[in-house]
Amino acid sequence: MTTITRLFDFPHYQLKKFNLDKALITKYNGEWIATSTKEYVEKANQISRGLLRLGVKPNDKVAIISSNNRTEWNITDIGVLQIGAQDVPIYPTISQEDYEYVLNHSEATYCFVSDEEVFQKVKNIKQNVPSLKEVYSYDDISGCKSWNEVLELGKDDSNQQEVETIMASIKEDDLATLIYTSGTTGRPKGVMLSHKNVVSNAINSSTRFPIVDGETKALSFLPVCHIYERMLMYLYQYRGVGIYFAESLETISDNLKEIKPEVMTAVPRLLEKVYDKIIAKGTDLTGIKKKLFFWAVDLGLQYEPYGANGWWYEKKLGIARKLIFSKWQEALGGNLKLIASGSAALQPRLARIFNAADIGVMEGYGLTETSPVISVNEKENQGFKIGTVGRMIPNTEIKIAEDGEILVKGPQVMLGYYKDEEKTNEVLKNGYFHTGDIGEVDKDGFLRITDRKKEMFKTSGGKYVAPQLIENAMKQSRFIEQIMVIGEGEKMPAAFIQPNFEFIKEWADRKGIKTGNSIQEIISNPAVINRFQEEIDIHNEKFGKWERVKKFELTPDEWSIEAGHLTPTMKLKRKIIKEKYKSLYSKIYG
Repeated sequence: MTTITRLFDFPHYQLKKFNLDKALITKYNGEWIATSTKEYVEKANQISRGLLRLGVKPNDKVAIISSNNRTEWNITDIGVLQIGAQDVPIYPTISQEDYEYVLNHSEATYCFVSDEEVFQKVKNIKQNVPSLKEVYSYDDISGCKSWNEVLELGKDDSNQQEVETIMASIKEDDLATLIYTSGTTGRPKGVMLSHKNVVSNAINSSTRFPIVDGETKALSFLPVCHIYERMLMYLYQYRGVGIYFAESLETISDNLKEIKPEVMTAVPRLLEKVYDKIIAKGTDLTGIKKKLFFWAVDLGLQYEPYGANGWWYEKKLGIARKLIFSKWQEALGGNLKLIASGSAALQPRLARIFNAADIGVMEGYGLTETSPVISVNEKENQGFKIGTVGRMIPNTEIKIAEDGEILVKGPQVMLGYYKDEEKTNEVLKNGYFHTGDIGEVDKDGFLRITDRKKEMFKTSGGKYVAPQLIENAMKQSRFIEQIMVIGEGEKMPAAFIQPNFEFIKEWADRKGIKTGNSIQEIISNPAVINRFQEEIDIHNEKFGKWERVKKFELTPDEWSIEAGHLTPTMKLKRKIIKEKYKSLYSKIYG
């Protein structure tokens, strides 16, 4: 059996061990088209041969920018890596200026794009990127070369021996990919990940996946340009999982029903949306059906793993699962065993309710710099504890620094930041990676993240405030879509809140409150403001007096990646949000 030490070993390993008829499956014009493992390997070889004929050499950089996950992405990825080049996946929705920065900083020689919109953005800045020779597209676009031309160029296999020779020379510690992290401040940094970084992470994380090898289906929709979903792609290939690519965020519920997958990944935001949708449906019920629904929800919100609530609770849960939660499962395709949640803190109530419904939402923790997984919960081996991010994966060591910062050592720790020794030395010290997160490890070995070191602030009274803890608590309110706690150097914490406008309209209709239609009318309506005050008061109870949100302002627009409020992974760009709502800030603090 092939031992896997480099990323391109995964499909070759899958070919020997599982040889799937359906390895990668993408929907084109309403029809699911499957690529077998054999075709996957053959096409990757074709791309390798084609790129060699285009003059791509080891250590050249090839950019991939795709608006959706698709078979072509994986084929390109393996094709690039097999010839010792590195790929640079770029997040499609970042600005044109950031495209230009990343392409220039990485000195990309070729670029693969998915569609018209991405192509236009690259085309607009191409003249400012001297290293970029050509752009190829997966979709057929007028005015852009097709990726089929590269495949065509590689059809003749007379240079396959050259591919094999290069492959044999690639070592596990060689650089495999550059991933530019969209920081909440400043220019993106290019994280250098080696083959070993990502291979070890896929194999070590795989120990936490309770799936049947060779017989499982996964739905993939989180952007594969992030290391989280990408590492999982390799993990799936390693375990013989058929990977189905969702068409878009909008079609997920349809795709779940069509595919009926056993596994998928998610971010807390998506789970919140699923939960809110289910609750909204329950709210529309009447009579005994409605009573039963909310009885099951209340029961689910008290869930503890491994029967910790006792036999009477488990008996009631069995009834709730039969009558109510089975319908939740059906809505998600009916077979979902595991949802791996990452990228942001998961609210404990979501972990409780989904697991009560027998949908295994397991939260993990990691960073791009750690390829990404450091720790993750698992159903088996008493490895699941709500409110934690699980135990460390194999071969991973954690140390908590004096100030509470989490330091990590392991094969998944990056090589460094590309062309930036200074920033590399700031985070890699004495063999440990400094995460910038604050946390603690309990007596059973479970890691709990308590805050971001960089985001903690002091009030003028010298008291520390951890904004993320407060935000995560407040976001449990259905009225609050987004919230940012402010107050650095001020006498008290306050908050900017982006209301959940859809829910407020529904609430106002139910209560017979006339809010008017414009956003401005809604956020200045006294009944609405009072209702928000009630929500804030409830959640403030959980915090010390110095941490409580004393004042708040509702913002007149929706926070989005496009408008600059959020990074592509939905984290708050605090500096920018504060700048945008300067006038609201003055209103709060005078």
